[in-house]
Parts: sequence; structure tokens; C-alpha cells
Amino acid sequence: METADGVPGRHLNRKPVTFALQGGGSHGAFTWGVLDRLLEDTRIEIEGISGASAGAMNAVVLAHGYTAGGRDGARRALQDFWESVAGKAQFNSVPQDLSAQASESPKTDVAAGLESLYSLMRFFSPRQINPLDINPLRDILEKQIDFERLRRDCRLDLFIATTRVSTGMLRLFRTRQLTLEGLLASACVPALHRAIDIDGEAYWDGGLTANPPIFPLVHHCAARDLILVLLQPSHRPDAPTSAGEIRRRLDEISFSAAFFTELQGVALAKREAERSAFAFGRLPRGLKNLKTHAIDSQEFMSRLSAISKLNVHAGFIHALRDEGRKRAGIWLEEKFDLVGVRSSFSLDRFLPWRAGARSRDLPRLALTGQNAP
Repeated sequence: METADGVPGRHLNRKPVTFALQGGGSHGAFTWGVLDRLLEDTRIEIEGISGASAGAMNAVVLAHGYTAGGRDGARRALQDFWESVAGKAQFNSVPQDLSAQASESPKTDVAAGLESLYSLMRFFSPRQINPLDINPLRDILEKQIDFERLRRDCRLDLFIATTRVSTGMLRLFRTRQLTLEGLLASACVPALHRAIDIDGEAYWDGGLTANPPIFPLVHHCAARDLILVLLQPSHRPDAPTSAGEIRRRLDEISFSAAFFTELQGVALAKREAERSAFAFGRLPRGLKNLKTHAIDSQEFMSRLSAISKLNVHAGFIHALRDEGRKRAGIWLEEKFDLVGVRSSFSLDRFLPWRAGARSRDLPRLALTGQNAP
């Protein structure tokens, strides 16, 4: 059961799950809403969380609040973090009117302030754009998170993704290894911030190599139900034509490719584990019994430009949070009973021989488990 200090424990009436939280800048406020709603439901027992970039922020903030004050502490911590992000003057370098973008039509033009910033990121290095290496996240995290206490007392398994610049390979920071620098590295966008130095090694955004990590949750956690909280639209219906649109789509693909590749690997490994009469070792057993679920908002997110990930005005942040709470509530009503029984999000769409499925069918197929045409 859950003790007064927020330490989780196995309870017969609860369903153990793990969370994999995708990164996506300010769009991570959608994940805040999802987690806020799920934390209200005492039937859910969280064992582990993986995350990259904004997903890593949500994971660590939740874990710290949970360690200090249980579910309510986690909810307060997430609210404090995102309200601080929305209130930081250094973040709010774009026009307020973009906060309406969350509810306007897909054809809404992106505010000139964000377009200008995005263009600067293309032609100037972080040392030129940000010579003092100002990072408002550092101040927020230093104020809100006691990393020593987190490493010592947190009972949740955390897997925070970073990218080693020298090799381009993934490095995971687990609960007992987490530091402020490690968390900042997970959200270090190369075009905006200088690489984070950890023990003489430079690190960039973890979303480049795992957005978010999946295999660690299968291998290291006992819970067999994995809940993905997804921020990236599964497809963009129109091919980009202008130079700016092409550049932004390439950026989106670069932060999705590693995730899709890992899901394909999980799908293949799970298929092989299910075919085997014997499953020896934690990973084969875990894959064989793995049940996957997803919470997203395809229609909502597809209306947003990739540049809006830089928008942190309060109205936009709160619209994302509200959408996250709404989608999580729908998932609890429609899918929660499947937790512990079977997947509500099929991995079959990621198998290489399923590539012929029509893109417009993929979200429906994945969520319903139907076969592709």
C-alpha cells in the first residue's frame, strides 16, 4: 500500500503500471494533464517511468513530489513546475496571441516571434544566440527538486534519456544516478543550449536517441502494463513544400525516428517471445506478457505547428493541460478495464511487414488492435 510519505507498495486492489513519457517542449504540458488525472485514480500503482526531454521533466518532478507527499504531492509538484515555466520571463519571448493556437484551426499562421527564433536557431549557434548560457529550467529545478533526497528515498524506477554527443548513443540515468545536470542534459536542445558537461562528457537532448525509452521498463520493472503518453502526431497528412515547412518536418522526424525504431524492436521481440514455448529470463518473460496502452490526442496535436513547442505562455500551457486531463479521463473510462488483461494499443503496426497499412488508418488500428488492410 502507499504509506504516508508517498512510498508506493503493492496493493491487491491496484494495477501496477509503468509510464513512458514522450518529449516535445511545451507540449509536455499535455502530459502534465494526463498524469494529474491518472494520479487522482487510486487504482493505479506506478512502478517505473521513462522519459526524454519534457517527458523527463515530468517524470522526475512527479517522482520527487510522490516521494515527498504521495499522489497529492506529485500533483502539486507538477503544477508548481509548469506554472513556474509559464511564469518565467526568459521563456516568454514570443507574442501572447499564440496562446490561442491550441484552439484555432490548423491553418493559423504561427506568430512572427516564434518564426524568427526558429530561423535564428538555424543560422546561429547557442553561444551566439545565448552567450551567457541562460537556462531558466536550471533555476526552476534547483528550487523545486532535492536531488539528494530523490536519489536516497525515491522508490520509483526512473529511466531518463540523454544523448552522448561524442558517440550519438543513448545514455540512461536511473534513479540513484540522477543529478540536476543529468536532467538538464535530457532536455538540452542542441540549437538552443550548449551541451551539458557530465564528468567530462558532453550530452544533448535524450529525444534524439530515445523518445521515450521503452526496453528499460520491460527489462527492469515487474509491471507488465506499459502506458505511453504520446505528444507527436502519428502522421502529417500533407507533404511539406516550403523551406520552413520541410525543415520543421525533418526536425519532427528526427525526434520520432528512434521511438518508432524501438517500438518496432519491441514488437518483433514480443512476437518471437510469444512464439516460444519457453521464456527464460526476465526480458523474454516480460515481453511475452507485455500489455501496451497509449494516451494521446491526435486531432488536437496535429493542429499545432512544431514551432509551438517553444510557446510557454500560460494560456497555451493550460489548454494543453486541460486536453491531457480530458484524454486521460476518456482513457480511464474506455480502456482502464483492459489493464492487466490485454493491450489496448497494438504494436503490430510497427512490424516491418505491416508497412503497407495506410497512414490514416494507423491511429485507429493501433488503438483498437485491428489488423491493417
